Amino acid sequence: MKAIGLLSGGLDSTLAVQLISEMGIEVIAVKFTSPFCQCDSGGCCHAAEVARQMGLALKTFAKGDDYLEVVRHPKHGYGVAMNPCIDCRIYMFKKAKAYMEEVGASFLVTGEVLDQRPMSQYRRAMKVIEAEAGVDGKIVRPLSAQHLEPSEAERRGWVDRSKLLDFHGRGRRPQLALAEAYGIKGFACPAGGCLLTDKNFAAKLRDLFKHRERVTMGDIGLLKIGRHFRAGGCKIVCARDEPECEALRRRAGTNDWLFEAADCMGPTVLLDGLDEEPAVRLAEDVAAAYADGDGPVVVVRGWTGGAERQVRVARKGREILRPFRIWCGDAP
Repeated sequence: MKAIGLLSGGLDSTLAVQLISEMGIEVIAVKFTSPFCQCDSGGCCHAAEVARQMGLALKTFAKGDDYLEVVRHPKHGYGVAMNPCIDCRIYMFKKAKAYMEEVGASFLVTGEVLDQRPMSQYRRAMKVIEAEAGVDGKIVRPLSAQHLEPSEAERRGWVDRSKLLDFHGRGRRPQLALAEAYGIKGFACPAGGCLLTDKNFAAKLRDLFKHRERVTMGDIGLLKIGRHFRAGGCKIVCARDEPECEALRRRAGTNDWLFEAADCMGPTVLLDGLDEEPAVRLAEDVAAAYADGDGPVVVVRGWTGGAERQVRVARKGREILRPFRIWCGDAP
């Protein structure tokens, strides 16, 4: 008997795969990578580490351009920000089903816990997801199985239902206790790590979708850097620290402008888009406003592939820049 385990490397999916593996079922772990996931931001792939410790094969799928269309036009709408949780689960289950059939596996295993996630992990949503992904009855949810109808694997006796659990709700004490009993440590994101649930990130993504018909993974990567401002068709990004300054310098194309204070320390500012004069002036204002010191005038140097300029800019208060800021709240 063979199963596909959706393994993020987080607490719930790790426990779910552990429970099924203990029954002597061969589990092939599947990891979906996403430009919006923060779980592996430290450079460690937690799913790969868990799979290594358990002796499991691991197959990785990247959520690519087709996934960006899911985020842009979700059939079932968004959650608290721009998180299309139901459509996201459908997307992953469709991919997992195709791989399940390819390798001859009989069912899927997930770490879902009933009523843990308000948008996608309640009964009606689970049924909708299964139906639209074409996996009715094919999903075993070991952590909450006792609260759910038996899956095909449980009905047929492939999985011993009596050994499955009755976790539910948002509390994680039962999972943490079980992880301690198993000696499992170092799991990632026990409470999730999706940028699409962050309202400030969502504001930047919403602005990007509004102003750019074709969005690339590079565009998504830029959203994770710095403070963002909008000047017509142009995007202005102001770094918040030296690593972000270096990232903006690396990302700048031959037609993009970069700005920095020339007479004091200050952030790198990227003008991404057409070099319209109002946008250039706003980028210079941003560079001056966030430069060190409190002098009334800042010398700002700007350069692009074929031009350079240096001007004296009257330092404006950051409050004056607020109408151009892309954000949701009071981020610095």
